[in-house]
Amino acid sequence: MSNTNDELIQLRQALEVPAAKEWEYTVKLLLRLMGEDPNREGLRRTPLRVKKALQFLTSGYRQDPAKILSRSFAVKQDEMVIVKDIDFYSMCEHHCLPFFGTCHVAYMPDGKIIGLSKIPRLVDAFAHRLQVQERLTTQIAEAINDQIHPLGVACVVEASHLCMMMRGVQKQNARAVTSSMLGVFRSSDKTRTEFLTLIRSSLA
Repeated sequence: MSNTNDELIQLRQALEVPAAKEWEYTVKLLLRLMGEDPNREGLRRTPLRVKKALQFLTSGYRQDPAKILSRSFAVKQDEMVIVKDIDFYSMCEHHCLPFFGTCHVAYMPDGKIIGLSKIPRLVDAFAHRLQVQERLTTQIAEAINDQIHPLGVACVVEASHLCMMMRGVQKQNARAVTSSMLGVFRSSDKTRTEFLTLIRSSLA
């Protein structure tokens, strides 16, 4: 943290930016580099809007995943628990462009379960950071595994990336799919297949 503070001090000194004005100055600089006039009517409040948007989209840095999962309940159940179709939005750390999609999470309890709402909250805590999809998937699974020590955890993430859709290869329909399988979801073909079948079914 001290290194970060030192860098901010150096930035202020180099750019002569007053304390608490870093966001405003930085966004105005970016607008100028884009060829815009940050003082025109439509852009005057843009620095404040960008600040609020980015602070929300990176709010996961200020959340503790272990705290989200800290409360568990003792049970005898050992059947699969699935929360699927969890919508999420994140920011690609390579281009600072959004990627978004759905996340499917399952675990096999071993004497403990967590509240179902904790899983979407956990997804958001990791998604609201600068991310790559591969790491996001692993972090979600490992956090549940480390906190309640189930028999196994599975996480599948499907996402569209604006860095592929708006620039680069410009493929509008390409979706990335990543998975993390721990414990019995890795060792048992039957358990893994059951999970993958259930997240694809509508159960209607």
